Amino acid sequence: MKITDIITADRPSLSFEVFPPKTSDNFESVMSAAMQIASLNPSYMSVTYGAGGGTSHYTASIASSLMEAGVTPLAHLSCISATHATIRERLDDLRARGIENILALRGDIPKDFSPEKLEYHYASELASEIRDYGGFCIGGACYPESHPDSADSASDIEALRIKVECGCEFLTTQMFFDNNILYNFLWRLRRAGIDVPVVAGIMPVTNAKSIRRICSISGTMLPQRFIRIVERYGDNPEAMLQAGIAYATEQIIDLYANGINAVHIYSMNRPEVAQKIRENVASIIA
Repeated sequence: MKITDIITADRPSLSFEVFPPKTSDNFESVMSAAMQIASLNPSYMSVTYGAGGGTSHYTASIASSLMEAGVTPLAHLSCISATHATIRERLDDLRARGIENILALRGDIPKDFSPEKLEYHYASELASEIRDYGGFCIGGACYPESHPDSADSASDIEALRIKVECGCEFLTTQMFFDNNILYNFLWRLRRAGIDVPVVAGIMPVTNAKSIRRICSISGTMLPQRFIRIVERYGDNPEAMLQAGIAYATEQIIDLYANGINAVHIYSMNRPEVAQKIRENVASIIA
């Protein structure tokens, strides 16, 4: 099933993300977590793609297993360290497995970045290639607070417009912790004529140290009331888990109430987090 059909349906959607292991030693534990999350009957599940494509075979394998379990998979695919030949191989593999949905990403720029040696520079180039290959529903990423590499908000919106013109049929946001930021971002998208569906990405924060690191990389702003939660409960793992899930649930309910029907949870391979979120909104998305 295509993601666009899922996220544009009248019923609110709730999806989850899993990420492959860095080494084969952890594959079974990650697969177990993915299957536990799949048992929650999510609208779909995305599977991330390791830096440099190092875990690409795990991405396809997990996505295939999710499909066998009856869950629609969304396979991530990044291009910054890839060649046109390797991207073609990935697309051939995904098609052979029956996977229909791809999230087209640039990926993190390698430390030894040398522009003249790269065959891809932007996610829009990858989206265009996937579109020309045919047969896939293509998604793209977006940043409500602008991509860290964008010069300003206007250039960021322009880059998204190009990405959509190159084949992206829907967008999934980076995490945000203030829904008003998303609402303003959506207004700017529509004003620019970008009318593809947008999936709101929510991260339940269960670890204070990790969220500070992630936010420093992504440029995500932490509202003062959220900072107070982290400061108050960050040193108490059980309390931080409960508070983080409660905060995320509040965000999700507000999004649904304001007509944002597609919500994606960055569940960090934690079935217990996914299950609690699912339970908290069960009647709302029924």
